[in-house]
Amino acid sequence: MSEQDDAEREFDLRWADDARHKEPSARARMLAARWKHDPPGPVPFRADPDHVTRPRSPWLSTVVVLGCVAAVILLLGYINFRAPY
Repeated sequence: MSEQDDAEREFDLRWADDARHKEPSARARMLAARWKHDPPGPVPFRADPDHVTRPRSPWLSTVVVLGCVAAVILLLGYINFRAPY
């Protein structure tokens, strides 16, 4: 019975994919209605140079990660040293 259901679902998917007219999604319809009355303004391709921030150094994140790993190792060593045997 499951093979028959799979075959029917496959047929329905092929039938839907082969449709001549495909209805737009709800978001596309909403945006089309909104833009009909209030079209969006032009958007620049690139950001203004005033808004561009200086990228961080990749070494900063490496130092932070290695520092955290060293702190965890030292903390675990301190806890192991203080633990009574």
